[in-house]
Amino acid sequence: MKKTHRAGLFELTKSLVDIPSVTGNEAALTDFLFGLLAEEQFDVRSQDVEAGRRNLLAVRGDTPAVILCTHMDTVPDWVAAGEDDVFLYGRGACDAKGILAAMVVAARELRGEGVKDIGLLFLVGEETDSVGAKKANLMSPGSKFIIVGEPTGNKLASAHKGVLTLALTARGKAAHSAYPERGESAILKLLDVLTDIRELDFGRDPVLGATVMNVGRINGGTASNVIPERAEAVLSFRTGVSPDLVLSGIRSATAGRANIAVRTKSQPQVLFTLPGFPTELMPYGTDIPYLTAFGRPLLLGPGSVLDAHVENERVEKRQLEEAVAIYKKLVRRLIEE
Repeated sequence: MKKTHRAGLFELTKSLVDIPSVTGNEAALTDFLFGLLAEEQFDVRSQDVEAGRRNLLAVRGDTPAVILCTHMDTVPDWVAAGEDDVFLYGRGACDAKGILAAMVVAARELRGEGVKDIGLLFLVGEETDSVGAKKANLMSPGSKFIIVGEPTGNKLASAHKGVLTLALTARGKAAHSAYPERGESAILKLLDVLTDIRELDFGRDPVLGATVMNVGRINGGTASNVIPERAEAVLSFRTGVSPDLVLSGIRSATAGRANIAVRTKSQPQVLFTLPGFPTELMPYGTDIPYLTAFGRPLLLGPGSVLDAHVENERVEKRQLEEAVAIYKKLVRRLIEE
């Protein structure tokens, strides 16, 4: 990467981090990026997703061959940008505002080098239900390839796992805690269901490995001296097999003891790769299953997923610089495909 752009890349990343954009509150960042991309002489198109939430598509040329894409939202809570000699810090520095900045800089440099058949797609809602990607799929400009940015250590992902997110709701009967025989604890019912689900074996895919589960949230009850009449748990699965197979097993294990509401469900993905680029399997899910209209998908970005969604989120400056060069190289190779 050109040395003259080093500071610009880091400053842009910090500027993006310093605009809070926790899922559902992406409007301020969207406005900032709209203005920035318009100044960069892109044809910027805005797409309403929900009230106050928009996707952005910025293109050069009538039918860009390659789209660089990532998401604008972050997990809670917002943390301001910081840096030292090696890393940039703050919420979204790794996932995915550093990636977003690297894509903008790569597109800027490609434009300056005469490459026109590129576009940028920035989405809302990836961290929860991929609502932005689902809506964006309706406005594809006819691209042949889409490079989605997530933390991969600048390696091309060969595949990634599927995603299944469920809300389990158990119902009971309220009563005074001194008379448990007169009530039915929804929390205890839910705990029994969760125990049975944790004992399920979904097998192991030879490429994607085992399905993993996280119980991300549990809530229920009103007071310590009241038998709870309602309890809910939100579960997230990264599936090595079809999420439909996982869901079928959960329905059997639950056996009517709790209501199951599917929040998100996407299939495992085998991704497009190119010779000469290191590859690695990624254990998480992305927006890719919902972006089918944008062409063959690739997945690559700076940073480690182990540094995302954590208190001291960070991305290595060196990897941000490398990502710009890699995105440019990928775009040029894909235009020739």
